[in-house]
Order: sequence, then structure tokens, then C-alpha cells
Amino acid sequence: MTDPHETQAHEPVEDSLRQVMDLLARHKLVESLVHKQAMPRHELVESLVHKQHLVELTKKLDTLHPADVAYILETLPLEERMLVWDLVKADRDGDILLEVSDAVRESLIAAMDNRELVAAAASLDTDEIADLAPDLPKDVVQELMKSLDQAKRAQVESSLSYDEDSVGGLMDYDFVTIRADVTLEVALRYLRFLSELPPHTDKLFVVDRDGRLTGTLPLKRMLVHDPDAHVAAVMSDDPVLFHPSDPASDAAQAFERYDLVTAPVVDAQNRLVGRLTVDVVLDFIRSESEQDMLQLAGLQEDEDLFTTVWKAAKNRWLWLAINLCTALVASRVVGAFEGSIEKLAALAALMPIVAGMGGNSGNQTSTLVVRGLALGLINKDNAKRILTKELGIALLNGSVWGSVMGVVTYLLYGNAPLGGVMAAAMMLNLLVAALAGYFAPSLIVRSGRDPAFGSAVLTTFITDSMGFFIFLGLATVVLL
Repeated sequence: MTDPHETQAHEPVEDSLRQVMDLLARHKLVESLVHKQAMPRHELVESLVHKQHLVELTKKLDTLHPADVAYILETLPLEERMLVWDLVKADRDGDILLEVSDAVRESLIAAMDNRELVAAAASLDTDEIADLAPDLPKDVVQELMKSLDQAKRAQVESSLSYDEDSVGGLMDYDFVTIRADVTLEVALRYLRFLSELPPHTDKLFVVDRDGRLTGTLPLKRMLVHDPDAHVAAVMSDDPVLFHPSDPASDAAQAFERYDLVTAPVVDAQNRLVGRLTVDVVLDFIRSESEQDMLQLAGLQEDEDLFTTVWKAAKNRWLWLAINLCTALVASRVVGAFEGSIEKLAALAALMPIVAGMGGNSGNQTSTLVVRGLALGLINKDNAKRILTKELGIALLNGSVWGSVMGVVTYLLYGNAPLGGVMAAAMMLNLLVAALAGYFAPSLIVRSGRDPAFGSAVLTTFITDSMGFFIFLGLATVVLL
């Protein structure tokens, strides 16, 4: 039979969202009208109307992929979200909980009782249970572990023992192994006996009697080689492999570099303990990208679009407080030159331009450095060359755009020395911006944090403060 979720795969999720919102709107409208009417057997009529659109909505949700249902839940306000969530079939709860964002998952879990949570988690694979477990209440995790068989419980405990940003935290245990001394025909018969392969299987893992990995056998090689050939003669004996303690970011780069679909994970004795799959790696990359975006914006964690004002405000307090402190420092720099600004009012109009250009240039450098550090492209051997390049770019841009702004300043105010000060200040601040954009992420990395964490705020603070100081300082010396 055809999977109903697959038959709807061609429909854009935005269309599904519009249909769901339309059904919710009609349901609310009709329910409101019926509720206001005085009629015989009012409760029965209201109950029937209540179910009319909800039945249609339930049917619609049943045809959608869990990821599409998750998308719809994330776009709905809390009240409507809970209404839709109650209509989702219980056997799909676990898959949908894995797909939604952390913030939305928290609201959904809060609306479920322990029995529902245990049932939802128990239906998942081992690695998926490990992904969900940190978000579940402790008593639910304890009940869940008791409900699992011994082998599955051991695998979940193993996954939970690894850091979530390590290969061990991402790997799964659903893979197919084969021996090197059998023929391809035997291997094919074995696959037919299994009747179904784990998702994203593009190769078999070749192991010896002790479970040590000796190579991998890509499925395409099985199909094009002589069935009487032995696995040992066809397999790849130098596969890309990982250890559970390897950083997940390194594995993600390897998957991208080598176009991997799956890869084996081995322990210190080279025994096969799991595998990585491309879908999990892509989820990790997406999660890391979203986290970097949040950190660049000064948000401490993922935020539900429909969370309470109080909770959202608390999430934004840290960097707002830091920004306030840095702004106060910058204001004191300006305050130190109040006398100069009073004597030449044009300084007040021009100094934001110097600071703004420096901030933009610094954030460009910072973004490139953050990317380079995240991908492991910057190291001790090439760091100085990269810094020299950024300083060269700053010098060139500073010379060109400083000259342009110097001419514009002269045309606006008819003051040649002021134009020269403007040109020199812009060039010097772009050089400062290059230094700030380079060293700010590097210092953050040395402190043990993600390079994206606050690098934009720190870079902007430096370029603003120094931009004001350089421009007003030069103006004071040259013009006054």
C-alpha cells in the first residue's frame, strides 16, 4: 500500500499550512456562532459542530509528513497549536517531537502526561530516544528506560553518555555487517533475507569475527561485479571512519568534503559500534547554523515565536545589558570631546559615518573569520597571512572611500582640512575594524566559546569607540 505521507509529498508545506489555518478559522467562527444561538438541545448541536471541522483537520494532519506537521505547529499561536497537537495521532507524537524546535517541543511536552510521553518516546529508534531524552522530565526518562528491553536500554545509555556535539551523540546502531570471506552472491542473498535495509544504507560494513571493521562494501559494487567474487576483493579497505569522541563538526565537514551518505563509527579497538548518516549530519549543520544566527543576534537560546513577553524579554537581556555598557563607553569617548564639537558643529554630523563604516567593515571581517574558525580553515600556519590580507583590504578600502568622503566633506562644508581629517579618520578606523574583526572571534574561541558568540557586539563596540576617538581626536589636533 502507498504511504499517505508520501502521496502528499508534492504539496508545498505552505499550502498545507494555509489549509490548516483555514480549517481552524472556520471551526472558531462556526463554534462562536452556534455558542451564541439559543436552540433546543443546544449542547448536542454545539458538540456536533465542534467535531465537524476537527474531523476534517485530523484527516489533513494524517496525510502530512511529521516534519510538515512540526512546521505548522511552530507557526501557530499557543492556543491553536495545542488544539492541533491534540488532533495528532498518538503513534506520531514521537516523530513530530523530534522535528519541532527546542522551544516548541518544550510547550508540547508540558501539555502531555507521563504516560503519553513514555509511549511517544518508546516508539522511536535508539538514537532518537537519546535525542529526545534530555528534554523529558526525569521521572519520564526513568519510566522510559524501564520499558525498554535490555539491548535497547544499553544503546540509549551509551548514546546519552556522549556529548551531544560529538559523533557518539549523533550515531545510530542500525546497520548491516558482512564478512570479507563470503561471496557477493551470499551477501545478496543475505540482504534479500533481511527484506528491508536501514534508511540511507549505501554500503555494508565488513567486519572480522571479533567485530573489528576491515572495510566497507558499497552496494553499487555488489551490483556491477561478478557474484562469485569475494567481498574482500571488491570492498574498500580504507573507508572514512569516525570515533565516538570525535567532534560532530569535524564529521560534518568530512561528510561535505567526501559526499558521504553513511560512515562507520569504531571504538579504540577498531570495533564497529555505530554509524553516522547524512540526514543526522544535515540536522546537526542546520542546528549549528541556527544557533550561530541566534548568538550573533545576542539571543541565548531558541525562542518560541509565541512565547510569553516575560520569557522572551529574559532571553534578550544579556546582550542588551552588554550593549548598554558598550554604548555608555562610546558615549564617554564622545563626551571627552564636547568642547571640540561645540566649536565645530560639523563634527557631530560626520562622526557617525566614520563609526558606521568601521562597524560594517569590521563585521565583514568578523563573519569571514567566524566561518573560517568554524570550518577549521584558519590555523597557526595561515593566520598571519589572513590577517595581512584583511589589513590590506582595509587599507585599500580606507584609501578609496576615505578619499571619496573627504571630497564630499569638502563640498558640503568648504573646509579642506576637515575633509583631510575625514579621509584619514576613515582609513585608520577601517584598519582598526580589520584588527577587531579578526581578533574578536579568535579571543572568544580561546575562552572556550563558539566564535559567533558575541563577536559582532564586540567588534561593533571597538569600531564605534575607536571611530569616535580617532575622528574627534584628529579634528581636535588639526582643526582647533
